[in-house]
Amino acid sequence: MKKTIEIQSVRNHIFRQRVELDGFEELFVDVPRAFGGEGSAPDPHDYFDLSLGACKAITSLMYARRKGWSLEGISVKVHRDDSEERHGTYRLDVEMQFHGISDPEQVARLEEISHKCPIHRLMTSSTVEVSTRAVTQA
Repeated sequence: MKKTIEIQSVRNHIFRQRVELDGFEELFVDVPRAFGGEGSAPDPHDYFDLSLGACKAITSLMYARRKGWSLEGISVKVHRDDSEERHGTYRLDVEMQFHGISDPEQVARLEEISHKCPIHRLMTSSTVEVSTRAVTQA
C-alpha cells in the first residue's frame, strides 16, 4: 500500500511544519527551543517514539480482543535515551500497563505480542530504504 504524506513549512515560523495526511486534521511538527525552534509542536523524534508506543498498544488490544480477554485499556510510557544517537545508538524503553488483566501469563503474552507490532519490527529488523530527490516547480 502506498501512502503520501505532505509536509509544508509554515509561513512566519522558524522551523514549524504542517503535515497533511489522508484528510486528518492538520498535524504539526516543530523543533524544541533548545535547537532554535519555537517548541510549538512535537518534534520528529517524538513522532518516531510515539508511533512505537501506539503501535504496541493497538497490537496488544487487537490480540486481547481476538482472545476474548478482559483488557479494558493500555497505558504506555516511552522513555527515550538519545544521548548516544550520534554514535548510532538510540534507545527506547517502553513501559506497558494492561488494565483489567491480572493473569501474569496473559500479561506476559501481551508484552510478547507487542514486540511483534509492525513498527517494532520496522525499527528493529527491517531494512529501510530512503530516496530523496529535489524537484523543481513547473
